[in-house]
Amino acid sequence: MALEHAILVSLLEQPGSGYELARRFDRSIGRFWTATHQQIYRVLRRMEADGWVAAEEVAQDGRPDKKVYSAAGPGRAALAEWLREPVEPETVRHELAVKIRAAAFDDPAALTVLISEVERHRESHSALLARYLHGEQRDFPDLGALDVQQELQHVVLRGGIEFERMNLAWLDDVLTTLRRLADGRGAGDGETANRRQVTESEIC
Repeated sequence: MALEHAILVSLLEQPGSGYELARRFDRSIGRFWTATHQQIYRVLRRMEADGWVAAEEVAQDGRPDKKVYSAAGPGRAALAEWLREPVEPETVRHELAVKIRAAAFDDPAALTVLISEVERHRESHSALLARYLHGEQRDFPDLGALDVQQELQHVVLRGGIEFERMNLAWLDDVLTTLRRLADGRGAGDGETANRRQVTESEIC
């Protein structure tokens, strides 16, 4: 997927200026495709030059005219072609997970540092979940009256909500494990006593 496709989807949902489009990415599109404002403006100009989007000057009272973009025929065709292409499962690159495993080979004091790092990640994911839940209440107050576009927007948002809940559950598990190890207790002590041993082939 390219940024162009995300921009086309957003403009098909609602035409807008470059500024409005960038704000939309901050508010909702960024749930599944992040981009800086500079990237959005740069790609938008290229899409206009290629005929993928059309621009219309719109007058504003007391303010300069603004340029409102909408998806043009070639852009719609490109999106339709992309929509029919297969999507491969995403490859996960999780630096924090590698750090957690690497802590076994450092000084035991590293566990305390790692605990602080995991707590920071947990705060970030907790804030993002709160943002998603707020957005769900704001944008989908009546789940029984959604049209097709809203249904598909909501199912993507639900995926984000469940993903963050999964992240928080895992981070809580990590913190429990790290704190137990930092206290000098082994796997046989406390709540993990009955967990089966995991082989190297299962975790690699």
